[in-house]
Amino acid sequence: MKREIKKCLYDINTSIDSIFEYLGTERNFFEYQHNKLLRRGVEREIEILGEAMSRILKIDPDFKIENARQIIDTRNWVIHGYDKVDDVVIWGIISNHLPKLKIEIQDYLKAD
Repeated sequence: MKREIKKCLYDINTSIDSIFEYLGTERNFFEYQHNKLLRRGVEREIEILGEAMSRILKIDPDFKIENARQIIDTRNWVIHGYDKVDDVVIWGIISNHLPKLKIEIQDYLKAD
């Protein structure tokens, strides 16, 4: 695996860890929704995650990560549609998609 790809995978893994750290073990949507600093921190990590994914695909367009295009699209939505970011959608990504992505990324990092 190319060093640049490995660095991006590491960045994705770090961003996922950071999101879960920000939310703590008692993940509470109500708290998330009413804490602007928390929301902005999570959104920033999603931006980093999506940018790292974009860089991976620029280096190797055939690199296999499930939902890679949707991850990049989410990054673009958060950055360019900042006034339309839906907390429920972000919470769904955190709850349903990030745990699976973390496993996928860790598998790549372990394999190398």
